[in-house]
Amino acid sequence: MKFFNLFGRLKSVVIGMIHVKALPEEACREAEIYREAGIDAVVIENMHDIPYSFSVGPEVTACLTAVCSAVRNICPQLPLGVQILSSANQQALAVALASGLDFIRAEGFVFSHVADEGLLNACAGDLLRYRKQIGAEHVQIFTDIKKKHSSHALTSDVSIEETAHAAEFFLSDGLIITGAATGQQADPGAQRGFQVCEDPSADWFWGNL
Repeated sequence: MKFFNLFGRLKSVVIGMIHVKALPEEACREAEIYREAGIDAVVIENMHDIPYSFSVGPEVTACLTAVCSAVRNICPQLPLGVQILSSANQQALAVALASGLDFIRAEGFVFSHVADEGLLNACAGDLLRYRKQIGAEHVQIFTDIKKKHSSHALTSDVSIEETAHAAEFFLSDGLIITGAATGQQADPGAQRGFQVCEDPSADWFWGNL
């Protein structure tokens, strides 16, 4: 129901990515292009803040809050989300709350991954408790399944179906499946993993964000 309330329908939702550079003006220009093209939603992400680190400083949170607030001002009706690399999911919730955004994209929600930044452990329990603590329960959390740019040797005995079940059980608001790296197509066969979720109305996204 939350998904429907946000997007107005349950399928064929197109979400564009804004890979943030140094200044908010660039993000605003990209957001305007997406809005004029009739896209359904936009995610703002600090992709160019490389090399990525799990130790995300307050300056990153402050910068993304400024950028997201600027984009919200020019797109007051468009569903907007944020992702902060790497795996700064609590910071993303804080930014979304402060900027009036609708959702975040979270990495490492369930199970461990060996990412190019290092070992990433599951965060669902702490993340959802933090969301409630700061009064951001209206901000939806869309979660990656089998995170890209990662080795999954640690969970090689955990199927895509089991991963989807776990994320659903841990109250993800939407499941995301991508290819092995940014820009690479997801495996169409992996869609079956989402069709076995206990809740047939479970929401999922398909793409190469």
